[in-house]
Amino acid sequence: MKKYVLVGTGYRGTFSYLLPLTRDFSDKLELSAVFDSNKKRAMGAIELTKAENVKIYDDFDKMIREEKPDTVIVSSKDSTHDKYIIRAMELGCDVISEKPLTTTPEKFTAIYDTMEKTGKNVTVTFNCRFMPFYVKVKELLKSGVIGEVFSVHLEWLLDTSHGADYFRRWHRNRENSGSLLVHKSTHHFDLVNWFLEQDPVKVNAFGTRRFYGPTRDKRSERCLDCPHKTSCEFYLDLKDNDSFVKLYTDAENVDGYFRDKCVFSEEIDIEDTLSLNVKYDKGALLSYSLTAHSPYEGAKFVLNGSKGRIEANEFTLPTGELVRDIKVYDRYNDVITYNFNNEHMITKNDRDLGMIVHLSSKETHSGADVIMLRRLFAQEVECDPLGQKAGIKDAKMSLAIGFAANLSLAENKAVDVSCLFGEKRNERVLLEFSKA
Repeated sequence: MKKYVLVGTGYRGTFSYLLPLTRDFSDKLELSAVFDSNKKRAMGAIELTKAENVKIYDDFDKMIREEKPDTVIVSSKDSTHDKYIIRAMELGCDVISEKPLTTTPEKFTAIYDTMEKTGKNVTVTFNCRFMPFYVKVKELLKSGVIGEVFSVHLEWLLDTSHGADYFRRWHRNRENSGSLLVHKSTHHFDLVNWFLEQDPVKVNAFGTRRFYGPTRDKRSERCLDCPHKTSCEFYLDLKDNDSFVKLYTDAENVDGYFRDKCVFSEEIDIEDTLSLNVKYDKGALLSYSLTAHSPYEGAKFVLNGSKGRIEANEFTLPTGELVRDIKVYDRYNDVITYNFNNEHMITKNDRDLGMIVHLSSKETHSGADVIMLRRLFAQEVECDPLGQKAGIKDAKMSLAIGFAANLSLAENKAVDVSCLFGEKRNERVLLEFSKA
């Protein structure tokens, strides 16, 4: 039985790893300990999940020495991933890391070099690859139904509940998250890379911040004691959520981290509206936009190929109506529609597991987390025909688009991905990236 430890007990670490691994996988693995620089947060996570026999550490090296885990799961703040990933490999452990793997080209290079030196393995959890809706798109592409893909158009919309939350938390500072282009869009870039099976080579990007940030006078440091709480539509009451209280409010006096900072703060230095183009090594083109303040949430994919076109829509209208369908157009005026609006479905790849996926569950990313955890930890599916398991190269290629886009914003010009990594990287460009 393999032994695991978890780094980071924020909401994602607690409910996507600590809870399911101790509740649903205890017969297949041992999660022996958690580490968090804020011990009160770790204590709150243990209390919320009722995880028995899981030790708490605030010293990472001590945890590794005493627990001797096979694998370390890293779910801490993005900018700290590299520190724990590298040290875990140096101490003889494999690593499973939340996306994004890291936040700068230099940190990626350090992780890669350590992986090569130690021979240890790094897996990155791109859960979008496991969403049944996108699995169907991948299966259609693999079948060759639209032939060679020439271009992709992707519009990703975050509503003012989901989108605003990135501007309350540590993500709102570029030094912590690398911006939404790295923290959030890495999901989307990975999906496109996975669909195309091509590598990005050049990126041109534009971005603004006009919705969040200091766009209104009525603002405060945080929601808790804001004098405008009764009139602000973005007011968040942490006390309404027991998980937020135990993981954040009760732990504030340890590290001073506020989970409910004002979305109109002058401290925010990331964009809320982004648009970019990507050229791939085999000729495909991507046009991508991210809006973090949409009236509704979802994604709209278009893939144009030599034999036809796929249109994939997956969003929830303001009325609450769910739109989830895939249409395949050929060159003979025929249209095939795949409707995913049913509440439950069994995906082709997981039929052997007898898994019923609840598509409407936001907590499990439309069922993706359930499937991904089974693949990672239950080891019940040995084959991977669609290449859903993501490794270091997949992480690099998704990050490359975000890194290059940040550079493009800083320099106001298209950026070659080859400038980012290894011997070809341009030190002046990297310097500009650090200022982006």
